[in-house]
Amino acid sequence: MHVGIIGAGIGGLATASGLAANGHRVTVLERVERTSPVGSGLSLFGNAVTALDALGLGDAVRAISGGSVATLRAGQRRPDGRWIATIPPDALPHLRVVHRAELHEVLLGSLPRGTLRVGTEVTGITEVDAGVTLATPAGELGGFDLVVAADGIRSRTRASWPGDPGVRYSGYSTWRGVTREPVDLHGEAGETWGNGLRFGLAPLADGRVYWFGVATLPEGTVFDDELGELRRRFEGWHDPIAALIDATEPDAIARHDIHDLAGPVPTFVRGRVALLGDAAHAMTPDLGQGGGQALEDAATLVQLLGPATTAGTALDPTKIDPAHIDAALARYNTLRRARTQPIARRARMLGRLAQTRGAVRTRIRDLVIGATPASVLRRQLADLQDWTPPHA
Repeated sequence: MHVGIIGAGIGGLATASGLAANGHRVTVLERVERTSPVGSGLSLFGNAVTALDALGLGDAVRAISGGSVATLRAGQRRPDGRWIATIPPDALPHLRVVHRAELHEVLLGSLPRGTLRVGTEVTGITEVDAGVTLATPAGELGGFDLVVAADGIRSRTRASWPGDPGVRYSGYSTWRGVTREPVDLHGEAGETWGNGLRFGLAPLADGRVYWFGVATLPEGTVFDDELGELRRRFEGWHDPIAALIDATEPDAIARHDIHDLAGPVPTFVRGRVALLGDAAHAMTPDLGQGGGQALEDAATLVQLLGPATTAGTALDPTKIDPAHIDAALARYNTLRRARTQPIARRARMLGRLAQTRGAVRTRIRDLVIGATPASVLRRQLADLQDWTPPHA
């Protein structure tokens, strides 16, 4: 089976890796000439690690993430450093934090030579009797038995389908950075919640720290001095927040408005085209599940399609069995919509709670979060992480 994948992000590359390992022919088309992941960290919860193991990538990712960070004290703090709530240590036994660029390199390194074609923008998709054809500025590319659209939150593929919910602004914007050198976190990580402001931090394997600062802002806000604004917003917050900002190269700090899909996508599959990752269910990063859900998508699709011989007919494995592909896509659609859409809603709700504004409201928020029993937190985290790939 020949599979075309649009987009060389985490979900697209993971899918390509798994399908290629199963003997399928895969072509990944990326519109930019050079892939350059944002210089930030990515949390991989237990479900993401399970997906990576199913794709045969778990050990390689463990090698770049070091040990589990579950031994750190984590949760939510106030700007003065007092803890609002802490996460039970046994609730995140497999949590790891990786640098996105390093994860990207692992995924690229797992692909057969010639799989990735950069500088190739897909401008249209046409299904014909012989398969799926992709239009590009340089001409048509045909002969695909299946196309996976992993082309991000502003997916051109999804936008061409009926029922596309479009994109909405979350109400907040995020600065992100990775320190140039190791910084001692004294065994603590997590997020600090203020009045319409948040700051989060997590250690990478080499001791450097991935951090982010979140501010409730009008969409499209621009500051003449981004670094100065960042420092002003978090001035006086507990250690080591100021030290983390100072330990990061100014040109390595980026700020992006946070968006998600404005509603659920009615279907992730149309004919022989499947949406995957942010194209299907872009969510706010408040649960740390964007990358994890893309990896789950990849592992699910790979498992359901099975090895190349399974996708063929009984008499000739080199020929494609349309019924097998259609059944796999139908099940993928059902499983992944049921899994991802509630998580996207939860992420947005948590973001709204975390970005609460006003002295009285933030005080009430902190009291409610602080009074939440550890058993409830443990159950909520288990619901997110308790996932296994389906059997074909």
